[in-house]
Amino acid sequence: MKYPLMRNNILAEDLRPVIDLLSTQDPRLTSGPKVEEFENKWSEWLGVKYSLFVNSGSSSNLLAVALLKERFPEGGKIIVPAFTWSSDISSVFWMGFEPLFVDISLDTLGLDGKQVIENLEKYNDVRAVFLTHAQGINGLDEKLSRYLDSHEIYLIEDVCESHGTKLKDGRKAGSRGHTSCFSFYYAHHMSTIEGGMVCTNDLDSYEALRMLRSHGMSREAKLESTKDFWSRNYPDLNPQFIFTRPAFNVRNTEIGAIIGLQQLKRLDSAIKKRAFNFNKFLDLIPDVFFKDFQLDGQSNYAFNLILREPDPELMIRLEEGLTASEIEYRKGSAGGGNQMRQPYVKDMFSFSDDFISRVTPITDHIHKYGLYIGNFPDLKESEIEWLSSVLHSLI
Repeated sequence: MKYPLMRNNILAEDLRPVIDLLSTQDPRLTSGPKVEEFENKWSEWLGVKYSLFVNSGSSSNLLAVALLKERFPEGGKIIVPAFTWSSDISSVFWMGFEPLFVDISLDTLGLDGKQVIENLEKYNDVRAVFLTHAQGINGLDEKLSRYLDSHEIYLIEDVCESHGTKLKDGRKAGSRGHTSCFSFYYAHHMSTIEGGMVCTNDLDSYEALRMLRSHGMSREAKLESTKDFWSRNYPDLNPQFIFTRPAFNVRNTEIGAIIGLQQLKRLDSAIKKRAFNFNKFLDLIPDVFFKDFQLDGQSNYAFNLILREPDPELMIRLEEGLTASEIEYRKGSAGGGNQMRQPYVKDMFSFSDDFISRVTPITDHIHKYGLYIGNFPDLKESEIEWLSSVLHSLI
Protein backbone atom coordinates (compact mmCIF):
# COMPACT_ATOMS: atom_id res chain seq x y z
CA MET A 1 0.00 0.00 0.00
CA LYS A 2 1.11 3.56 -0.67
CA TYR A 3 -0.37 4.51 2.70
CA PRO A 4 -0.52 1.58 5.20
CA LEU A 5 -2.21 1.38 8.59
CA MET A 6 1.19 1.43 10.30
CA ARG A 7 4.84 1.81 9.35
CA ASN A 8 8.22 1.96 11.09
CA ASN A 9 6.84 0.87 14.44
CA ILE A 10 9.88 -1.26 15.28
CA LEU A 11 13.15 0.54 14.63
CA ALA A 12 16.72 -0.69 14.29
CA GLU A 13 17.52 0.83 17.68
CA ASP A 14 14.89 -1.48 19.22
CA LEU A 15 16.54 -4.57 17.74
CA ARG A 16 20.18 -3.87 18.60
CA PRO A 17 19.80 -4.92 22.26
CA VAL A 18 18.06 -8.07 21.03
CA ILE A 19 21.02 -8.83 18.78
CA ASP A 20 23.34 -8.22 21.74
CA LEU A 21 21.39 -10.74 23.82
CA LEU A 22 21.40 -13.34 21.06
CA SER A 23 25.15 -12.88 20.66
CA THR A 24 25.90 -13.89 24.25
CA GLN A 25 26.82 -17.40 25.31
CA ASP A 26 23.70 -19.43 26.17
CA PRO A 27 21.27 -16.46 26.35
CA ARG A 28 18.12 -16.72 28.43
CA LEU A 29 15.19 -16.09 26.07
CA THR A 30 12.16 -17.19 28.04
CA SER A 31 10.60 -14.94 30.70
CA GLY A 32 13.31 -13.59 33.00
CA PRO A 33 14.88 -10.41 34.41
CA LYS A 34 14.12 -8.22 31.39
CA VAL A 35 10.44 -9.15 31.61
CA GLU A 36 10.40 -8.09 35.25
CA GLU A 37 12.22 -4.85 34.42
CA PHE A 38 9.73 -4.05 31.67
CA GLU A 39 6.80 -4.76 33.98
CA ASN A 40 8.19 -2.46 36.66
CA LYS A 41 8.90 0.40 34.25
CA TRP A 42 5.48 0.02 32.65
CA SER A 43 3.81 0.20 36.08
CA GLU A 44 5.75 3.37 36.85
CA TRP A 45 4.78 4.92 33.50
CA LEU A 46 1.10 3.99 33.85
CA GLY A 47 0.76 4.87 37.52
CA VAL A 48 -0.22 1.46 38.90
CA LYS A 49 1.36 -0.89 41.41
CA TYR A 50 1.53 -4.10 39.42
CA SER A 51 1.81 -5.15 35.77
CA LEU A 52 2.14 -8.52 34.12
CA PHE A 53 3.67 -8.98 30.66
CA VAL A 54 1.78 -11.53 28.53
CA ASN A 55 1.87 -12.75 24.94
CA SER A 56 -1.00 -10.61 23.60
CA GLY A 57 -3.66 -8.07 24.43
CA SER A 58 -6.22 -10.84 23.98
CA SER A 59 -4.46 -12.86 26.69
CA SER A 60 -4.61 -9.85 29.01
CA ASN A 61 -8.39 -9.74 28.40
CA LEU A 62 -8.65 -13.45 29.18
CA LEU A 63 -6.67 -13.20 32.42
CA ALA A 64 -8.68 -10.17 33.58
CA VAL A 65 -11.96 -12.03 33.16
CA ALA A 66 -10.52 -15.29 34.55
CA LEU A 67 -9.62 -13.33 37.68
CA LEU A 68 -13.23 -12.13 37.89
CA LYS A 69 -14.40 -15.74 37.51
CA GLU A 70 -12.57 -16.63 40.71
CA ARG A 71 -14.58 -13.95 42.47
CA PHE A 72 -17.89 -14.99 40.88
CA PRO A 73 -17.66 -18.72 40.05
CA GLU A 74 -21.42 -18.79 39.51
CA GLY A 75 -21.09 -16.43 36.56
CA GLY A 76 -23.47 -13.57 35.81
CA LYS A 77 -23.56 -10.66 33.39
CA ILE A 78 -20.75 -8.35 32.28
CA ILE A 79 -21.63 -5.06 30.60
CA VAL A 80 -19.70 -4.64 27.36
CA PRO A 81 -19.77 -2.19 24.46
CA ALA A 82 -20.92 -3.42 21.06
CA PHE A 83 -18.04 -1.31 19.70
CA THR A 84 -14.94 -3.20 20.82
CA TRP A 85 -12.56 -6.00 19.85
CA SER A 86 -13.71 -9.60 19.63
CA SER A 87 -11.38 -10.94 22.34
CA ASP A 88 -13.09 -8.78 24.98
CA ILE A 89 -16.39 -10.52 24.26
CA SER A 90 -14.79 -13.93 23.69
CA SER A 91 -13.13 -13.82 27.11
CA VAL A 92 -16.55 -13.16 28.66
CA PHE A 93 -17.97 -16.22 26.87
CA TRP A 94 -15.06 -18.52 27.70
CA MET A 95 -15.21 -17.66 31.40
CA GLY A 96 -18.91 -18.49 31.61
CA PHE A 97 -20.33 -14.98 31.85
CA GLU A 98 -23.07 -13.44 29.72
CA PRO A 99 -22.21 -10.27 27.76
CA LEU A 100 -24.77 -7.51 28.23
CA PHE A 101 -24.37 -5.23 25.22
CA VAL A 102 -24.67 -1.46 25.59
CA ASP A 103 -24.32 1.22 22.93
CA ILE A 104 -21.65 3.92 22.86
CA SER A 105 -21.52 7.70 22.75
CA LEU A 106 -20.33 8.96 19.38
CA ASP A 107 -18.13 11.72 20.81
CA THR A 108 -16.12 9.31 22.99
CA LEU A 109 -16.58 6.00 21.13
CA GLY A 110 -16.96 4.61 24.67
CA LEU A 111 -19.85 3.15 26.64
CA ASP A 112 -22.88 5.40 27.02
CA GLY A 113 -22.71 6.03 30.77
CA LYS A 114 -26.43 6.64 31.15
CA GLN A 115 -27.28 3.32 29.53
CA VAL A 116 -24.69 1.52 31.66
CA ILE A 117 -26.21 2.88 34.86
CA GLU A 118 -29.73 1.94 33.69
CA ASN A 119 -28.59 -1.64 33.12
CA LEU A 120 -26.77 -1.80 36.46
CA GLU A 121 -29.99 -0.76 38.18
CA LYS A 122 -32.12 -3.14 36.11
CA TYR A 123 -30.15 -6.36 36.67
CA ASN A 124 -28.92 -7.69 40.00
CA ASP A 125 -26.42 -10.15 38.54
CA VAL A 126 -24.08 -7.72 36.72
CA ARG A 127 -20.59 -8.61 37.94
CA ALA A 128 -18.52 -6.00 36.13
CA VAL A 129 -18.31 -3.31 33.50
CA PHE A 130 -15.78 -4.15 30.76
CA LEU A 131 -15.13 -0.74 29.25
CA THR A 132 -13.16 -0.04 26.07
CA HIS A 133 -11.17 3.16 25.54
CA ALA A 134 -11.48 3.01 21.76
CA GLN A 135 -9.20 4.66 19.23
CA GLY A 136 -7.24 6.65 21.80
CA ILE A 137 -10.20 8.51 23.33
CA ASN A 138 -11.19 8.44 27.00
CA GLY A 139 -14.27 6.22 27.22
CA LEU A 140 -15.02 6.71 30.95
CA ASP A 141 -17.26 9.71 31.67
CA GLU A 142 -17.23 11.35 35.10
CA LYS A 143 -20.81 10.50 36.07
CA LEU A 144 -20.28 6.81 35.33
CA SER A 145 -16.93 6.86 37.14
CA ARG A 146 -18.57 8.30 40.27
CA TYR A 147 -21.39 5.75 40.06
CA LEU A 148 -18.98 2.83 39.80
CA ASP A 149 -17.02 4.14 42.78
CA SER A 150 -20.05 4.74 44.98
CA HIS A 151 -21.54 1.32 44.23
CA GLU A 152 -18.19 -0.53 44.32
CA ILE A 153 -18.73 -2.00 40.88
CA TYR A 154 -15.87 -3.97 39.36
CA LEU A 155 -14.33 -2.24 36.34
CA ILE A 156 -12.10 -3.77 33.67
CA GLU A 157 -10.49 -1.25 31.29
CA ASP A 158 -9.54 -2.28 27.77
CA VAL A 159 -6.82 0.20 26.78
CA CYS A 160 -5.35 -1.95 24.02
CA GLU A 161 -5.36 0.83 21.41
CA SER A 162 -5.31 3.87 23.72
CA HIS A 163 -1.92 3.94 25.48
CA GLY A 164 -1.43 7.22 27.34
CA THR A 165 -5.02 8.47 27.06
CA LYS A 166 -5.82 10.71 30.02
CA LEU A 167 -8.92 10.45 32.21
CA LYS A 168 -10.76 13.53 33.46
CA ASP A 169 -8.87 13.39 36.77
CA GLY A 170 -5.51 13.44 34.99
CA ARG A 171 -4.67 9.79 35.53
CA LYS A 172 -3.88 7.57 32.58
CA ALA A 173 -6.53 5.24 31.22
CA GLY A 174 -5.78 1.83 32.66
CA SER A 175 -4.97 3.09 36.15
CA ARG A 176 -8.61 3.41 37.24
CA GLY A 177 -10.05 -0.10 36.90
CA HIS A 178 -9.64 -3.14 39.11
CA THR A 179 -7.73 -4.54 36.16
CA SER A 180 -6.70 -3.07 32.81
CA CYS A 181 -5.53 -4.57 29.56
CA PHE A 182 -3.01 -3.33 26.98
CA SER A 183 -1.86 -4.65 23.62
CA PHE A 184 1.60 -4.29 22.09
CA TYR A 185 0.60 -5.54 18.66
CA TYR A 186 2.61 -4.15 15.75
CA ALA A 187 0.02 -1.51 14.72
CA HIS A 188 -0.54 -0.12 18.22
CA HIS A 189 1.12 2.82 19.99
CA MET A 190 4.10 0.66 20.89
CA SER A 191 4.95 -2.88 19.91
CA THR A 192 6.74 -5.92 21.28
CA ILE A 193 5.93 -7.72 17.99
CA GLU A 194 3.13 -9.56 19.79
CA GLY A 195 2.40 -8.89 23.44
CA GLY A 196 0.26 -7.30 26.08
CA MET A 197 0.07 -6.21 29.69
CA VAL A 198 -2.53 -6.76 32.40
CA CYS A 199 -2.36 -4.28 35.30
CA THR A 200 -3.86 -3.87 38.77
CA ASN A 201 -3.40 -2.02 42.04
CA ASP A 202 -4.55 -4.98 44.14
CA LEU A 203 -1.86 -7.29 45.53
CA ASP A 204 -4.11 -10.35 45.86
CA SER A 205 -5.24 -9.92 42.26
CA TYR A 206 -1.63 -9.58 41.15
CA GLU A 207 -0.67 -12.82 42.91
CA ALA A 208 -3.58 -14.64 41.26
CA LEU A 209 -2.76 -13.17 37.84
CA ARG A 210 0.87 -14.31 38.11
CA MET A 211 -0.31 -17.85 38.69
CA LEU A 212 -3.03 -17.67 36.04
CA ARG A 213 -0.39 -16.56 33.52
CA SER A 214 1.76 -19.65 34.02
CA HIS A 215 -0.16 -22.91 34.46
CA GLY A 216 -1.55 -21.90 37.89
CA MET A 217 1.75 -22.81 39.54
CA SER A 218 2.27 -21.55 43.08
CA ARG A 219 5.96 -20.96 42.39
CA GLU A 220 4.93 -18.10 40.07
CA ALA A 221 3.59 -16.10 43.04
CA LYS A 222 5.64 -13.08 44.06
CA LEU A 223 5.20 -13.34 47.82
CA GLU A 224 6.94 -16.07 49.79
CA SER A 225 3.89 -16.16 52.06
CA THR A 226 1.73 -17.18 49.09
CA LYS A 227 4.13 -19.97 48.14
CA ASP A 228 4.34 -21.11 51.79
CA PHE A 229 0.53 -21.24 52.03
CA TRP A 230 0.28 -23.72 49.18
CA SER A 231 3.26 -25.77 50.40
CA ARG A 232 1.82 -26.08 53.91
CA ASN A 233 -1.61 -27.11 52.68
CA TYR A 234 -0.26 -29.63 50.15
CA PRO A 235 2.84 -31.10 51.87
CA ASP A 236 2.69 -34.23 49.72
CA LEU A 237 3.38 -32.21 46.55
CA ASN A 238 6.63 -30.91 45.13
CA PRO A 239 6.57 -27.13 45.89
CA GLN A 240 7.85 -26.48 42.36
CA PHE A 241 4.81 -28.18 40.88
CA ILE A 242 1.71 -27.17 42.79
CA PHE A 243 -1.02 -26.20 40.34
CA THR A 244 -3.35 -23.98 42.32
CA ARG A 245 -6.12 -23.40 39.74
CA PRO A 246 -7.01 -24.22 36.13
CA ALA A 247 -4.92 -21.74 34.19
CA PHE A 248 -2.99 -20.93 31.04
CA ASN A 249 0.48 -20.40 29.62
CA VAL A 250 0.52 -16.87 28.21
CA ARG A 251 4.00 -15.76 29.19
CA ASN A 252 6.09 -13.52 26.97
CA THR A 253 9.85 -13.58 26.35
CA GLU A 254 12.99 -11.62 27.14
CA ILE A 255 13.11 -10.55 23.47
CA GLY A 256 9.67 -8.97 23.71
CA ALA A 257 10.58 -7.25 26.96
CA ILE A 258 13.78 -5.79 25.51
CA ILE A 259 11.87 -4.33 22.56
CA GLY A 260 9.22 -3.00 24.96
CA LEU A 261 11.84 -1.28 27.12
CA GLN A 262 13.23 0.43 24.03
CA GLN A 263 9.82 1.49 22.77
CA LEU A 264 8.72 2.80 26.14
CA LYS A 265 11.49 5.42 25.95
CA ARG A 266 9.72 7.22 23.08
CA LEU A 267 6.10 6.39 23.88
CA ASP A 268 5.26 9.82 25.32
CA SER A 269 6.62 11.65 22.30
CA ALA A 270 4.76 9.26 19.98
CA ILE A 271 1.50 9.95 21.82
CA LYS A 272 1.94 13.72 21.42
CA LYS A 273 2.64 13.33 17.70
CA ARG A 274 -0.37 11.10 17.18
CA ALA A 275 -2.62 13.65 18.91
CA PHE A 276 -1.18 16.48 16.81
CA ASN A 277 -1.77 14.47 13.65
CA PHE A 278 -5.41 13.76 14.51
CA ASN A 279 -6.19 17.39 15.33
CA LYS A 280 -4.74 18.50 11.99
CA PHE A 281 -6.57 15.73 10.16
CA LEU A 282 -9.93 16.77 11.65
CA ASP A 283 -9.29 20.40 10.71
CA LEU A 284 -8.72 19.49 7.06
CA ILE A 285 -11.25 16.79 6.21
CA PRO A 286 -14.71 17.55 4.72
CA ASP A 287 -17.58 18.42 7.06
CA VAL A 288 -19.62 15.40 5.98
CA PHE A 289 -17.52 13.50 8.55
CA PHE A 290 -18.19 13.63 12.29
CA LYS A 291 -15.53 15.76 14.01
CA ASP A 292 -16.92 16.47 17.48
CA PHE A 293 -14.90 13.94 19.43
CA GLN A 294 -13.96 14.66 23.04
CA LEU A 295 -10.27 15.15 22.49
CA ASP A 296 -9.06 16.21 25.96
CA GLY A 297 -6.25 13.81 26.84
CA GLN A 298 -6.54 11.84 23.59
CA SER A 299 -3.74 9.67 22.22
CA ASN A 300 -5.16 8.90 18.79
CA TYR A 301 -4.69 5.42 17.40
CA ALA A 302 -6.17 5.90 13.92
CA PHE A 303 -7.94 8.57 11.86
CA ASN A 304 -11.68 8.03 12.27
CA LEU A 305 -13.92 8.70 9.30
CA ILE A 306 -17.59 8.47 10.27
CA LEU A 307 -20.27 9.95 8.03
CA ARG A 308 -22.57 12.30 9.93
CA GLU A 309 -25.58 11.00 7.99
CA PRO A 310 -26.30 7.61 6.39
CA ASP A 311 -25.23 7.66 2.74
CA PRO A 312 -24.65 4.21 1.17
CA GLU A 313 -23.58 5.62 -2.20
CA LEU A 314 -20.98 7.94 -0.66
CA MET A 315 -19.68 5.08 1.48
CA ILE A 316 -19.12 2.95 -1.61
CA ARG A 317 -17.38 5.85 -3.34
CA LEU A 318 -15.10 6.34 -0.33
CA GLU A 319 -14.11 2.69 -0.19
CA GLU A 320 -13.44 2.50 -3.91
CA GLY A 321 -11.52 5.78 -3.89
CA LEU A 322 -9.32 4.84 -0.94
CA THR A 323 -8.56 1.49 -2.53
CA ALA A 324 -7.69 3.14 -5.85
CA SER A 325 -5.39 5.59 -4.04
CA GLU A 326 -3.68 2.66 -2.23
CA ILE A 327 -4.75 3.94 1.18
CA GLU A 328 -5.26 1.05 3.60
CA TYR A 329 -8.40 1.28 5.72
CA ARG A 330 -10.66 -0.76 7.97
CA LYS A 331 -14.41 -0.52 7.44
CA GLY A 332 -16.49 -0.44 10.61
CA SER A 333 -13.59 1.10 12.52
CA ALA A 334 -12.50 -0.67 15.74
CA GLY A 335 -12.95 -4.43 15.64
CA GLY A 336 -14.79 -4.46 12.33
CA GLY A 337 -17.81 -2.59 13.66
CA ASN A 338 -20.74 -3.90 15.68
CA GLN A 339 -19.77 -7.09 17.52
CA MET A 340 -23.45 -8.01 17.80
CA ARG A 341 -23.42 -8.56 14.02
CA GLN A 342 -20.48 -10.96 14.14
CA PRO A 343 -21.29 -14.69 13.80
CA TYR A 344 -19.81 -15.67 17.17
CA VAL A 345 -22.33 -13.35 18.87
CA LYS A 346 -25.27 -13.02 16.48
CA ASP A 347 -25.66 -16.75 15.87
CA MET A 348 -25.30 -17.62 19.54
CA PHE A 349 -28.07 -15.26 20.64
CA SER A 350 -30.15 -15.32 17.43
CA PHE A 351 -30.16 -11.53 17.37
CA SER A 352 -32.31 -10.06 14.59
CA ASP A 353 -31.05 -7.15 12.51
CA ASP A 354 -33.89 -4.98 13.81
CA PHE A 355 -33.01 -5.79 17.42
CA ILE A 356 -29.34 -4.93 16.88
CA SER A 357 -30.20 -1.61 15.21
CA ARG A 358 -32.60 -0.74 18.01
CA VAL A 359 -30.25 -1.62 20.90
CA THR A 360 -27.03 -0.18 19.42
CA PRO A 361 -27.96 2.50 16.84
CA ILE A 362 -24.72 4.49 17.16
CA THR A 363 -22.47 1.45 16.91
CA ASP A 364 -24.57 0.25 14.00
CA HIS A 365 -24.14 3.59 12.22
CA ILE A 366 -20.35 3.28 12.55
CA HIS A 367 -20.58 -0.32 11.39
CA LYS A 368 -22.19 0.80 8.13
CA TYR A 369 -20.82 4.33 7.65
CA GLY A 370 -17.49 4.39 9.45
CA LEU A 371 -13.90 3.41 8.75
CA TYR A 372 -10.42 4.34 9.87
CA ILE A 373 -7.06 4.90 8.25
CA GLY A 374 -3.60 4.86 9.80
CA ASN A 375 -1.97 7.41 12.06
CA PHE A 376 1.67 6.97 13.06
CA PRO A 377 4.44 9.04 14.66
CA ASP A 378 6.56 9.57 11.55
CA LEU A 379 3.62 10.90 9.53
CA LYS A 380 4.43 14.16 7.74
CA GLU A 381 2.02 17.08 7.65
CA SER A 382 2.22 16.98 3.87
CA GLU A 383 0.89 13.43 3.99
CA ILE A 384 -2.06 14.50 6.13
CA GLU A 385 -2.78 17.24 3.61
CA TRP A 386 -2.62 14.68 0.81
CA LEU A 387 -5.07 12.40 2.64
CA SER A 388 -7.44 15.32 3.04
CA SER A 389 -7.18 16.21 -0.65
CA VAL A 390 -8.07 12.62 -1.59
CA LEU A 391 -11.12 12.72 0.68
CA HIS A 392 -12.26 16.09 -0.72
CA SER A 393 -11.97 14.73 -4.24
CA LEU A 394 -14.16 11.75 -3.32
CA ILE A 395 -16.82 13.91 -1.69
